[in-house]
Amino acid sequence: MRKSNSGRGLILWVLLLLGPAVWLAYFAYRPLDLPAEPVEFSVSPGQSTRMVARQLEASAVLPRQYEFLALAILLNKTGHIKAGQYSFKAPLTPLALLEKLTRGDTVLRKLTVVEGWSFRQMREAVDKNPDLRHESADMSDSALLAAIGAPERLPEGLFFPDTYYFDAGSSDIKLYRRAYHVMRDRLSDAWPNRAEGLPYKTPYEALIMASIIEKETGAPEERPQIASVFVNRLRLGMRLQTDPTVIYGMGERFDGNLRKNDLTLDTPYNTYTRAGLPPTPIALPGDAALRAALNPESSRALYFVAMGEGRHYFSSSLDEHNRAVNRYQKGGR
Repeated sequence: MRKSNSGRGLILWVLLLLGPAVWLAYFAYRPLDLPAEPVEFSVSPGQSTRMVARQLEASAVLPRQYEFLALAILLNKTGHIKAGQYSFKAPLTPLALLEKLTRGDTVLRKLTVVEGWSFRQMREAVDKNPDLRHESADMSDSALLAAIGAPERLPEGLFFPDTYYFDAGSSDIKLYRRAYHVMRDRLSDAWPNRAEGLPYKTPYEALIMASIIEKETGAPEERPQIASVFVNRLRLGMRLQTDPTVIYGMGERFDGNLRKNDLTLDTPYNTYTRAGLPPTPIALPGDAALRAALNPESSRALYFVAMGEGRHYFSSSLDEHNRAVNRYQKGGR
């Protein structure tokens, strides 16, 4: 009898020891009862695993918080949950949920900075984005540059136009820093591979040229030709005479209609009244404009005129250019 009682006691102890483990394994691999639509869930910086578990229960993602917390403790995952915005959808087990949270598999938000935008337009887009934490909203441009560690005094042209992905609640300063470093790296990589004999002394001058090219044409394949015209003009000491620089120099005075007298109004950016490059870029140039500025087409072209649909006619003499203007701008034959 004693032997039989001893056997039953051993079985009871085994059940007592294994029972919670069996139940926790059952809990870990049993799919959660989630709604058909994805559940949006946010983890704030500094939240503990216990706080997250409580929030998951309150959001009806988990039936009970304690099993999830026990699972995190058993797998040594406490303190490893990452902040961010998450999206949960069925099928999802508590174990997969825990892995998702500790891996930081967040829902990324995005912001597109368009090629040819001014820095002012970029700031407006950043300030309006609801998914960013706006730490730079009250900063001046110079203060923002200091915050991202940029030594330049003026921000125009320094940020690469691209689509940037980020976690909801990320700092806008972090996005500015990324865009600044991308542009710096792209320019640094392209500068050593530039064509010989270009009239630029520094990468920054090439960036200024790239910004002008970006604003002068909507046809990507024309950018090397546009660059060729401006490079040829600089080599000969001719003025660039490009309308986008005039418009940029006018600032808020520009009403969308560029008039003849605007071309004679002198500003540091008026390339009709001043020789050489303007003092800063006039826009945010993309990759194609950077490549064109540093590797322009080899040609003798000195002029171009719009033919419509974003295309231009290129000429190597003033007489040919005047005929093209008469044909494409004045409706002559």
